[in-house]
Amino acid sequence: MRSTNALGSPAPRREGREKVTGAARYAAEHTPPGCAYAWPVPATVARGHVTAVDDTAAAALPGVIGVLTPFNAPRLSPSDDPTLQLLQDSRVPHRGWYVALAVADTLEGARAAASRVRVDYASEPHDTVLSVDHPGAYTPQEANGGHPAHREQGDPDAALSAADVRVDCAYAVAPLHNHPMEPHAATAVWDAAGHHLTVHDSSQGAGPVRAALASLLKLAEDEVTVVSEHVGGGFGSKGTPRPHVVLAAMAARHYDRPVKLSLPRAHLPATVGHRAPTLHRIGLGARADGTLTALTHEITTHTSRVREFVEQAAVPARVMYAVPDVRTTHRAVALDVPTPSWMRAPGEAPGMYALESAMDELADALGMDPIELRVRNEPSTEPDSGRPFSSRHLVECLREGAELFGWADRRTPLREGPYLVGTGVAAATYPVLIAPSTARAHARPDGSHLVEINATDIGTGARTVLAQVAADALRVPLDSVSVAIGHTGLPAASLAGGSSGTGSWGWAVHDACAALTARLERHAGPLPAEGLSASADTTQSAKQKSPYARHAFGAHFAEVRVDTVTGEVRVRRLLGVFAAGHILNPRTARSQFKGAMIMGIGMALTEHSTMDAEFGDFTESDLAAYHVPAHADVPDLEAHWIDEHDKHLNPMGSKGIGEIGIVGTAAALGNAVAHATGRRLRELPLTPDRVLTVLHASS
Repeated sequence: MRSTNALGSPAPRREGREKVTGAARYAAEHTPPGCAYAWPVPATVARGHVTAVDDTAAAALPGVIGVLTPFNAPRLSPSDDPTLQLLQDSRVPHRGWYVALAVADTLEGARAAASRVRVDYASEPHDTVLSVDHPGAYTPQEANGGHPAHREQGDPDAALSAADVRVDCAYAVAPLHNHPMEPHAATAVWDAAGHHLTVHDSSQGAGPVRAALASLLKLAEDEVTVVSEHVGGGFGSKGTPRPHVVLAAMAARHYDRPVKLSLPRAHLPATVGHRAPTLHRIGLGARADGTLTALTHEITTHTSRVREFVEQAAVPARVMYAVPDVRTTHRAVALDVPTPSWMRAPGEAPGMYALESAMDELADALGMDPIELRVRNEPSTEPDSGRPFSSRHLVECLREGAELFGWADRRTPLREGPYLVGTGVAAATYPVLIAPSTARAHARPDGSHLVEINATDIGTGARTVLAQVAADALRVPLDSVSVAIGHTGLPAASLAGGSSGTGSWGWAVHDACAALTARLERHAGPLPAEGLSASADTTQSAKQKSPYARHAFGAHFAEVRVDTVTGEVRVRRLLGVFAAGHILNPRTARSQFKGAMIMGIGMALTEHSTMDAEFGDFTESDLAAYHVPAHADVPDLEAHWIDEHDKHLNPMGSKGIGEIGIVGTAAALGNAVAHATGRRLRELPLTPDRVLTVLHASS
């Protein structure tokens, strides 16, 4: 029996009932017999060394099993990720670095024990302040994603000087934190012989966690099982193994009993990565008709002294507009700060905020509609590489969005009593990323089918979409397909990151199911009791370099209301229109787009961390101080798309959708605030104090 085109249908989320009824079990909800609990002790100095650890008071508490310190912890093998070299030496590279781990029979006992551990330090002078002119600034070899840190074409400085109209602007994006709903947690269990480790981990990729643990603990990978069946969000912070899983495994081995470790939210800013602050300088030059002649985008960001991570915020400028003379460059400053890492749309989110804000400022200087400025500078090929686009429908997104939003009717700022009302627009882009994966498909005698792949569903609906891919490739009803994911015993697959999951895993699932379909067609008679199976490995296909530049694009439209008395900015309307290949499930896709747009509201208006220069610490360490959008902050919000037919992507024709929704949102909101007030704020977030400052300056 043929399916009725499962792909493209709004199939409901398969695990939805389990989640809303509490049946879905997360990493911290696995409690083996005899399970102990761990609580880490963070350093209270910004730089220095541990000279002594006194655990006497902690050990005296009832139920305390022990305290691991740099002086008694098990030794780990060297790692290519120094953030996982936990309790291996006495150094303290930043405040919040873990210097001890208390283990007890109960969670409360572990927390109490950790509070009684006394640590002595030899403090050293520290530096946590990022500035453009920092003497330690350097140009790295690469930015995140393997992008060259510096690219230059033509003579952009001369072109800027000769331009009819030019803007030269500085923008700043504060440090941001991922703060997923589910905390970073792991439950670690060794078998009776102490040779096999099983870990339930809150992770975006069980495979990388297994590889890291095996290396650190001197095990073969088949001696480690990692399960990440249900994960309550990550936004990049669970994309690599984090300290909690290593500490849980170390403690479980050392004390010969299962150990559970769930990080308190206050520890996350210093422990699981963050979006590094970025300082942007953008120069745009144009002819009087709006044709761009020059573009420079230079960013300065911080990295840690533990591990280099450079936010690739200048890279989107290499994709967006047709400009003959261009320079994009990244500079980093190594400071005594936690190591930054991935946060939803790393590079694109802060980079496009600056670029699209500058484009708006240029449109104002030209007296030109900002949509028409973007359309005028639409490239025929990718500007940096010269490769043709596999598909690019940015202009269509802008045009359709303008019509849906009523753009032409709202270009005059309004005054409504104490409120100023304005509108803004910004473009968005995100690359198409594909990683090698493997999958296995089974056909059973009862007519059901099972697909197996070590993918991770971090709330995106991966289970549902992969079942749809399988049903189409097998040509069977969707309800006959079940999917097993989130376990290292399944066929290996890439992690859930870079908006690459569906494209990467779906390709492997499609190929396995196509191979199974062919095998079934060759098979005569009833299926054997064990059924028939087929596997696929996309390593060769995924690693083949495409001759095309493959990106998703989009356009954001925003209407805001600015309170001239309080300085508060309220979003009235937000619209996103996206061109992201074939949309495989409209229901889960709309959820992804809207969720990212809401995160963009937070980036624009409320979310930020402050680095305390004196203490070397992020001051916003919980959700009372770090303000993510609440229901009252989210307005009339719509997500639409143009269904592209792009044959140069994967068998499904899909592009990633998890991140493009946040790209451009902040710029559209910032442009709307500038339109409403007639004044430009160039530092995010647009908090009331900053808004009032520019309003008073203009009064």
